[in-house]
Amino acid sequence: MKKISLLLFLLCYTVSFGQSSAATCEILNKINALIQSEHLRPKPVDDSLSVFVFDNLINELDPSRNIFFKTEYDEMAKKYRFKLDDLILENDCSFLTDIKEKYRNGLMRTKAVLEKIQTQPFDYTQKDTIRFYKKSFAFYLKKEDLERVWLKKLRYQVLDEVADTSNNLDSLKVNFKSIELPVKKTIVSNEICRISTLLESKSKLEEKLYNFFCTYFDPHTAYFSDDSKTSFVASLSKEHLSLGMTVNLNDKNEIIIDEVDPNGPAYQTGQIKKGDQILSISNQKETLQVSCASLESISSMILSETNKHITLTLKRNSGKSFDVFIEKQVMKDEENSVFSFIIGKDTKIGYIKIPSFYADLDGNSRKGCADDVAREVIKLERDNINGLVIDLVDNGGGSMEEAIKMAGMFVDYGPISIVVDNKQEKSVINDPFKGVIYRGPIVVLVNSNTASASEFFASIMQDYNRALLLGSTTLGKATMQTILSLDEEKNTDFLKITINKFYRVTGKSHQYVGVRPDVVLPEFYEDIYQKESDFPTAVKNDSLTPFLKYRTYVKRSIIDKIAKNSSARLSDNYFFNNIKKINQKIDQIVNTPKAEIPMTLEAIFNQNKSLTALWTEINTFNDENNPLDVYNSSVNQFLLGTYPTDKTINQYQMENLRTNPYLNEAVNIINEFNGGSK
Repeated sequence: MKKISLLLFLLCYTVSFGQSSAATCEILNKINALIQSEHLRPKPVDDSLSVFVFDNLINELDPSRNIFFKTEYDEMAKKYRFKLDDLILENDCSFLTDIKEKYRNGLMRTKAVLEKIQTQPFDYTQKDTIRFYKKSFAFYLKKEDLERVWLKKLRYQVLDEVADTSNNLDSLKVNFKSIELPVKKTIVSNEICRISTLLESKSKLEEKLYNFFCTYFDPHTAYFSDDSKTSFVASLSKEHLSLGMTVNLNDKNEIIIDEVDPNGPAYQTGQIKKGDQILSISNQKETLQVSCASLESISSMILSETNKHITLTLKRNSGKSFDVFIEKQVMKDEENSVFSFIIGKDTKIGYIKIPSFYADLDGNSRKGCADDVAREVIKLERDNINGLVIDLVDNGGGSMEEAIKMAGMFVDYGPISIVVDNKQEKSVINDPFKGVIYRGPIVVLVNSNTASASEFFASIMQDYNRALLLGSTTLGKATMQTILSLDEEKNTDFLKITINKFYRVTGKSHQYVGVRPDVVLPEFYEDIYQKESDFPTAVKNDSLTPFLKYRTYVKRSIIDKIAKNSSARLSDNYFFNNIKKINQKIDQIVNTPKAEIPMTLEAIFNQNKSLTALWTEINTFNDENNPLDVYNSSVNQFLLGTYPTDKTINQYQMENLRTNPYLNEAVNIINEFNGGSK
C-alpha cells in the first residue's frame, strides 16, 4: 500500500511540475511577444539573454556562495547557461524545476549542518582570515568544506556581535565566554530559522525568472502579478490602504513601531504604542518571524494591497508577547504628499516639497500632484512670496502626465519635450496650459535619487532658463513605461514595459547620464547611490538634431552668473567640504576591495569600531549655518487649527528644513536674483 501511495505521489508530482513548466513557458513567451512588438529597443532572445537570466537567477538564490556545491553549479551551468533561450522558445521550462530541486536540497543539507553546529562549541583559537567581496564571486564550495565554511561565517558573525556589545576590548576579552554563549545561540538559531523560512516560503521563483527575463531588455521593464500590479499602482497615489503606522530599525536591528498615526487603524486598536517590537507578521495565510525573514518579505507583507488583514505579534519592553489584529484602511500617505512653507520674515521665499509625482489614476478627483502644487503656490502667493524653491530631492518619479501638467504651470507656451517610440517616430509634447501660475524666480533642488518624471520636469525648467537647478546629478532615467496585460481574458499577469524615450527641447537626452545641475553640490553616499548607468542593460544616451523653437524665460548668462557666484560662495563651505571628506571614507569602506582580516576578536573589534565611528560621524554631522526662519503660510496655519492631528508631522517637516544647507543656499540664490534684477 505504501508503495502504491508513493507511486501515485510521484506521478502527481511529475504531472504537477509538467503543468507548472508549461504555464511558466507560456507566460515567458507572452512576455517576449509583447516586448518584441512594443518595447522601445527589443533585442533577440539568444545566448546573451540566456547567460544574463541564468547568472542573475543563480546569484539571487545563492549570493554568498554557501548553498550550491561547485559541482552542482557546474552541472547547471553546462546544461542551461547558454540554453535557456532555446528551451524557452521550445516551451520547455523544466529547467526551473531542476534548479528548484537542487536549491531545495542545498537548503536542506545546510539546515542539517547548522543544526549540528548548534550543538557544538566554537573554537576561536583557530588561525584564520576572512575576506568580503562587493560583487558576486565564483562558486567554490565542495561537499567536504560545507561545515567549515558555515563555521567560519558564524564565528565571524558572533565575534562581530560580541564586539558590538562594548567599546572596551579588554572588558570583552575578560567576559568573552559569558557574552559569547547567548550571542552564538541567537545567531545560529536565526540562520536556521532563515533557512526554514526559505524552505517554507510560498514566494515563487517563477516571478524572479520573469523579471530577470524582462530586465535583460532594460532595467525598468518588469513582470507584475495581479497583486504586485495593484501595489505598484497604489504607490503612485497619495491615498492607499495602510496600517497607519511606520516602522524602523533600532540600535539592536530589531523592527520597532516608530510612529502611530492617530487617524489610522493601528491607533484605533488601542493596543499599539510607539516603541513596540514586532516579533512576527501574519496575513492569515503565512506568518513571517521577523528575526529570520528578509526585510523585503516583511515590507512586502506590510505594504501589499491584497493583505488587508494583518496580525502583528508584538512585545513591549521585556514583557510578554501579544497579538494585535488590524484591518487596513484607505489613508493619506503623508510621505507621498506635497507640502509647503515660507522661509524668512523679510524675504519671504516659498518652499514646496514634492515627494513623488503621484496621480489620481481613477480620474474621479483632483488629487494629483500638479493640482496639489497649484494649490500650494496659490497659498504662498497670498503671503506675497518673492521666490520659490521646488524640492525634488529623493523624488523617484511617478506619473509623466502629472509632470507634464506641472511643467506647463511654470513654463509659458511652447514645446516641452520630444518623444521617440520603437519605430523611431518623433512626437512633440507641448505645454498643455497657456500662461503660468507663478512668475517669480525659482530654484529646483535635485539629487542622485531624483529620477524619471522629476528629472523630466527639472530638465524642462533648466532648458527654459525658468529655474536654477542646485544639487547633485540626477539618476539618469529618460524612458517611459506603461502597464499592459499579457492576456486580456485572464487579466492576471501584466508587463510594465518601456515604450518611449524622452528628449529635451534642445535635442539632448539625460538618459543614462542624468540632469547636471547649474550648481553642483556634494551629498552623502553619492559614490554608492545606484545610477541608471550602473545597470548593465540600461538604454544608452544619444541625442537628436535640434529642430524645436522655444523662448527662454531669462538669458542663460543670468543663470550662469548666479550659478558661478553660488559656487564661489560655497567653495570653502564647512558643511559641503566635510561631506566630500566623509564620502571618501565611505568609498574606502564600500567600493575599495577589502584586504583579508584575521578572525580574531581584536581585529574584528577594530573593524567594527571604525565602521561605527563613520556612521556616527554621518548621523551626528550638522550644518553650521544659522537656522532658517521656517513657518507656515497663513492659509496652512488656519488649516492646522482645523486639523490639529496634522501638527506633529508639520512640526517635524519644519524642523528638518531649518538647518538644511541646500535650502539655505537656494534662499541666497533667490535673494541674489531679486537683487540683481532690480
